[in-house]
Amino acid sequence: MGSATFYHTTVLLKEAVDGLAIKKDGVYVDATFGGGGHSREILSRLGPEGKLIAFDHDADAWNNKPDDDRLIPVRENFRYINRFLRLHGYRTVDGILADLGVSSFQFDTAERGFSIRFEGPLDMRMDTRSETTAANVLKTYSEEKLHKLFEQYGEVRNARQLAKQIVSQRERAKLNSIEALKAMITPVMKGNPNKYLAQVFQALRIEVNDEMGALKEFLEQAAMSLKPGGRLSVITFHSIEDRIVKQFMKRGNWEAEDEKDLYGRQKTKAPLKPVTAKPIEPTEEEVKNNPRARSARLRIGEKQDEQQE
Repeated sequence: MGSATFYHTTVLLKEAVDGLAIKKDGVYVDATFGGGGHSREILSRLGPEGKLIAFDHDADAWNNKPDDDRLIPVRENFRYINRFLRLHGYRTVDGILADLGVSSFQFDTAERGFSIRFEGPLDMRMDTRSETTAANVLKTYSEEKLHKLFEQYGEVRNARQLAKQIVSQRERAKLNSIEALKAMITPVMKGNPNKYLAQVFQALRIEVNDEMGALKEFLEQAAMSLKPGGRLSVITFHSIEDRIVKQFMKRGNWEAEDEKDLYGRQKTKAPLKPVTAKPIEPTEEEVKNNPRARSARLRIGEKQDEQQE
């Protein structure tokens, strides 16, 4: 393992921070501190009066905290952004950045249970204070609930068959480790085993950490917390997240269609306006240097003045 103080290759670093259009004396939020890459870049662009509030509920992330008086660390999930900004005396801020990827450190630490490459416990909690682990989900969820989970969050081709296999086997086999899970589901795996397992693990991680619920709460609160003209930069790593961010920036809700009133007008006015028509993707060079960047998509929204129509 590399340096303990910096453990993550930050994806779309310059593009995401450029998207915030930083003012030297502004107040900014890094909603997902992680390896600290985006925070360092924001701090490098701020003057002495600028402030950065950084959120991360993973205790390990704070091993990377830079020694900088302009940084205010908040050891909580970004779904509580509004509450903790107010607690620190900020009703609104100039820009917010969120990188929704799992940090390389989490993937590379066997005992966190995020990776298919290592033996370890079926844990997958970003916040180790939480009680729900991947093992709990696999042992207690109904077949129907597991089917839906693997289908929606992992886009697993035979999600129904996989759920049935787990429920039929879990009474007689101990589900206490990554290897135990792999052995249990090997008979029903389709296609490339590594890809299949990655989809299964993604689905479990999203469920354990309520990532979609947290993302929706974060987006609503981020929009409320921005000053008019303030920017939101969000980096997603799979289509489910990207769809949620896209819909919110376009419509201000999660519905696939615009909600219209009796007069055919859109019911909800989107609080943010997309800055670019399409998401920004990593360059070929970045993907070559960091294969985990391949699926990254960056969307940038700007807070609308409520007086504008």
